[in-house]
Amino acid sequence: MQQFPVDGRDFRKNFPKWVLTNVKVNAVAWMVGAAALILFACSSLRHALFQSGAFDLGIFDQGVYLISQGKQPVCSIVGFHILGDHAAWVLYPLALLYRIYPDVHWLFAVQAGALAVAAVPVWGIARHAGLSEREGVAVAAVYLLHPLVFNANLFDFHPEVMAVPALLGAILAARLGRAGLFAAAIAFVLGCKAVLALTVAATGVWLLFFERRRLCGGMAIAAGVAWFLIASRVIIPYFSGGEPAAVGRYAYLGSSVLEIAGNLLLKPGLVLGKVFSAGSLEYVGLLALPVIWGLSPRYFAPLIGAIPALALNVLSESGLQRNLVQHYSLPVLPFLFLAAIAKLSTGETPVPTSECRTGVSPVPKIFHNRDRLLFLWAMLAFLALAKYGYFGSIYLDELDTWQATRSAISEIKTGGSVLTAHEIAPHLTHRQVVSFTNVSSPPRIHEFDYILLNVRHPGWRSTEEFAAGLVGEAKNSRQFQLVYQRDQVYLFVSSRVRSG
Repeated sequence: MQQFPVDGRDFRKNFPKWVLTNVKVNAVAWMVGAAALILFACSSLRHALFQSGAFDLGIFDQGVYLISQGKQPVCSIVGFHILGDHAAWVLYPLALLYRIYPDVHWLFAVQAGALAVAAVPVWGIARHAGLSEREGVAVAAVYLLHPLVFNANLFDFHPEVMAVPALLGAILAARLGRAGLFAAAIAFVLGCKAVLALTVAATGVWLLFFERRRLCGGMAIAAGVAWFLIASRVIIPYFSGGEPAAVGRYAYLGSSVLEIAGNLLLKPGLVLGKVFSAGSLEYVGLLALPVIWGLSPRYFAPLIGAIPALALNVLSESGLQRNLVQHYSLPVLPFLFLAAIAKLSTGETPVPTSECRTGVSPVPKIFHNRDRLLFLWAMLAFLALAKYGYFGSIYLDELDTWQATRSAISEIKTGGSVLTAHEIAPHLTHRQVVSFTNVSSPPRIHEFDYILLNVRHPGWRSTEEFAAGLVGEAKNSRQFQLVYQRDQVYLFVSSRVRSG
């Protein structure tokens, strides 16, 4: 078989031919396709089981739907324009899919496809670094088996997942000397979430000082710093009326982006305790575990790009940012694989394979090939840390009222405003007003056209007593009529809808 070209110029010239003819590349394509289908099926099933939520699937689904209908995407769940959330302008091109047919499964498909297709630039970076065909495929498989990929896909939808393949593609483009493709890729990354501007800037520092890619490094630093300032100081405050929502997670450092940045520089003692806490060390260890074989201080330079995301997660007062369940660690993933690939490209093996004096290898034969070892370790990490077990446990919690909830939803015939539970809300977000029940913020029920409540499973930020109280209030109101009741699921319709 033809040897893979390592030189950047030959790589660019021969890459299309390899995509079409090389059996190993075809293997990567099959893996990507299978992974995308599995991820899409899992997120769709979770949603069908009423395990998704208004935060965050409902927010993005409602925003994209309103954009597709030519309406102002003011999300009723958060109370402001969708750009006031994370300045994620990529939601606008996503709305083109909703113009074909408005359905939340577009978001699941885009998310699954983005997470899966990132294996292609992982493979490309590995091959460009000089890894063998089998090792390149193995590294791509290790990426697809990383527990964070599977778990983040299950956690509703977040536009920053689309930044993962774009960021990896940008790095591959920089190494190939394709400045135009690099610029387009980082522009897309910036449009996925404002805070990713810090990751882009850090990537530029690494490219400039360690990879000697002056043009790409300079572009990334300039674009990252400029967009972070524009998004955090202009776009988000303009559309939301305040500081970025995540600022509240760093209240001990300040009440604004600039104050937090100042305290990080001037008062390092405030953060040292969090950085070296047991919880932070455990979080970093679990994140790195699937590629621990490829991490060595000698090849840590690519991890410069991961510093902003790691710092934000470690310093946050929210423990949700320090686990492998949510999406917050995704910007770290590309740089973990860059560091691992850098070590593998030197020819170092994760385990010794030389024979002892007796002529017998000290390790089992299955470990003699690095690609087999990488795959086996990745599979063990996936089995230990991926949350596939949720489908047999917590994801079945509301199965006893599943049919009743589905039937109640089908009785909502108009685009009128809806008050419902947090987990039911993303099934009803194709309208201008939808809200979920919240104990800390009791709703004014007369403002809604429909009230759909599940007393047995009242949802996040609600309780059975609170939901039962709302049911009693609606029953005693002349404005509402109970039109559906089964298994403690209640649907009330306002007189405004009935008379209309």
